[in-house]
Amino acid sequence: MGQRREGPAAARRVEEFDAFYAATAKRTVAVVYAMTGDLAEAEDAVQEAYVRAWQRWGKLTGEGDDPLPWVRTVAARLAISTWRRTRNRVRAQFRHGPQTDVPELSADRVALVAALRELPPRQRQVVVLHHLLDLPVEQVARETGTTNGAVRTRLSRARKALGARLTRDEDTGAARSAPITEEVANHG
Repeated sequence: MGQRREGPAAARRVEEFDAFYAATAKRTVAVVYAMTGDLAEAEDAVQEAYVRAWQRWGKLTGEGDDPLPWVRTVAARLAISTWRRTRNRVRAQFRHGPQTDVPELSADRVALVAALRELPPRQRQVVVLHHLLDLPVEQVARETGTTNGAVRTRLSRARKALGARLTRDEDTGAARSAPITEEVANHG
């Protein structure tokens, strides 16, 4: 069977997309993982977002636009839509136990992910975009389709909620419920 020959422009698009994917995929998974707390779900959502980006690649990059915010937004929305289906997965894990090949995570990371999971999805999303990716409030507002004021309000409420759950235990170094740490309080 013959394969359709593509021209130099198509080859450039493929190279451009491949470079974009290689440069951004791991960090995008990390961002969505921070939003969801589920690595497998984050990987699936991000993979689907990149597939959709490839299908629209010409439109996403047509005027020199950065396709990364679009990919992040689509991945986050895909992940959020699957949160409703996680009840059965959680029940199965309780029934069968956790996977045996999952690497150990630090107590701080586990505490942070648990605290992030307790936030409402919109607060969690702005915390991850602003603090994990260091995006300015204005860009977070554009990506989430809200105003700068709404982002600031969500950040403030999220910091307060996280602060009520996270602090450094001086004796063990483990996270525990208590007032907010200086690090979180002073960031952004």
